[in-house]
Formats: sequence, structure tokens, C-alpha cells
Amino acid sequence: MNRAQAADGTPGRREVLVVGAYFADLVFRGLDRPVRPGAEVFAEALDLVPGGAFTPAMAMHRLGHDVVWATDFGTDLFSGQVLAAARAEGLDETGFRHHPGPLRSVTVALSSPGDRAMVSYQDATAGQPLAGLLREYRPRMLILPQLQYGPDVLAALRVARQLGAEVFMDCQDMPGTLDTPYVREVLAAVDVFAPNADEALRLTGTGTVDEALHLLSGLVRTVVVKRGGEGACAVRDGKRYDLDAVPVEVVDTTGAGDCFNAGFLHAHLAGGELPDCLAAAVACGAAATSGPGSGHAPDAAGLREWLARLPHH
Repeated sequence: MNRAQAADGTPGRREVLVVGAYFADLVFRGLDRPVRPGAEVFAEALDLVPGGAFTPAMAMHRLGHDVVWATDFGTDLFSGQVLAAARAEGLDETGFRHHPGPLRSVTVALSSPGDRAMVSYQDATAGQPLAGLLREYRPRMLILPQLQYGPDVLAALRVARQLGAEVFMDCQDMPGTLDTPYVREVLAAVDVFAPNADEALRLTGTGTVDEALHLLSGLVRTVVVKRGGEGACAVRDGKRYDLDAVPVEVVDTTGAGDCFNAGFLHAHLAGGELPDCLAAAVACGAAATSGPGSGHAPDAAGLREWLARLPHH
């Protein structure tokens, strides 16, 4: 997709900017028992699938959005695998930086129908400055696939506010709690925050999702909590909505959270109310679990089919 231009020929505003590293996910599926030290477990299937920030960029693109993904690739086989997948999806390469040496980002996912355990490795590299990317692309929506905090992040989110960009932030399994410096300030500068249930409890130090929602909704206008097989819940401006999960035969949950996020933002960017955003999110998350990795992320037509399967929708 070509980058939009304004009438005067200058680069135009992009709809979606995704900022984050690629990962190549090695997904071991069909484990017959938990993996423990000193024991060997054989999987029924093995998949090498693109992951990390590739997933929200790809999922939003499939749903018909103008997406630029700011990320870095090296000369290693993992970079090559994800770069090839991005090109196969037709993703805009404007935001790609190519390095002359290896830049490995790898996750081994041990996947069971209910959840997965992961081990990751990433070669160090200096990321592209977030504030500079915001000024360059002037997105309508900034997607940050994991919890980020610190003075530079806070300053960048103030730039986003000045430019009229909304900010969506996932949590992922990142260190930090509400007592960590800058976490509260950063969340207060975010428009939508979407942890899963475990992340919400760890971040807030609470014992229930209800308590976590109460705390987080005091900081962020829209809080969405992913609850896996139990569906999802969200609070905006003090109003709470809950939605059950879609019945689905789960193949792999890797990437489902990012596809959930894409569904939510797809409806949000179309002006949907919170219940509609939550429905699209649950539908996209369910679709993703029906195959390995995020390869089953739906397009707009597929999303309509999954929406029809939602309970009480």
C-alpha cells in the first residue's frame, strides 16, 4: 500500500502506526503433559510462524486498515522468515529498518488448548525513537503491543496527544506494577489499555479482575481485560460490559491476544460503541485460536462470520 499524501504532495497522515519488534514463534502443539525440568515431552505438531508486532500489523491490515509497522530486521533466518511473511501479506515496508548483521527475535511457545508457556530471546538493538515516528507518520491510532514506561515514553505520548493520535497499549508479560515509576503516568496518557486477566492482577496487585478493572479504569478511559475462554470485559467512562467467549475448538492460543486487539480497534476506528468493539475483539481472538499462530486472523468478511457465532449478539 502506498503511503498517503496530502494535496500539497507532503506525506499524509497514516491511519495506524504499530511500533514493536518482530518475533519468529516456534510453536510446539499437542503436548500430552506439562514440561518439567529433567523430563522430555514430545509435541504432536511444530509450527514456525511470524509473531511479535507483526501480528497486530498484519491483523489490522487484513481488516482493511492503512498500517505502517515500524520495526527492525537483520540478516538472520528469523528476520528473513518474518520479512517474507510481511511481504506476502502486502504490508507497507515504509517503517522497516534493515541492519547489516543478525537481529534475532525468537519465541519458543509450548502450546496447550488452554494456554501456553513461552521462552524468548532477542538480540539488542536501539529502537526507533517513538516521538520521531509519531511526528513522521502522524497516525490516527498508535498501537504499542506491550507495556512501556519511562520519561521518554511519557514524552512521546504527549506528542501523540498534541498530534491528535489515540494510543492503544497492550500489556504482555512485562515487568512493572502501578507502583513502578512512570507506569501510572503513562497509563493516564493511554486511551485504551488491554491486559489479559493475569497481567491485570499482577500489574495492580489485586486479587480479582473486578478490583483490577476498578483501579485501572481510574487511570485509563477505556480498559479491556482479555479472559481467554471466559470471554472479556471492558470499562469505559464508568460503564462496564462483559461478553462470553465464542465456542471454538482451540488449536493454538499464540497470537490470539493481538488479534483480539485488532478486532477491538477495527470497530473502534469505525466509530463503534464499546459493546460492538468488545464483540469484534472476542470474535477476532476466537478466529485466531482456530489455527496455529496468528495465521487464521480474519479479514472483514471473516470477521462478520465469526460475529454471527457470538453468544447473545
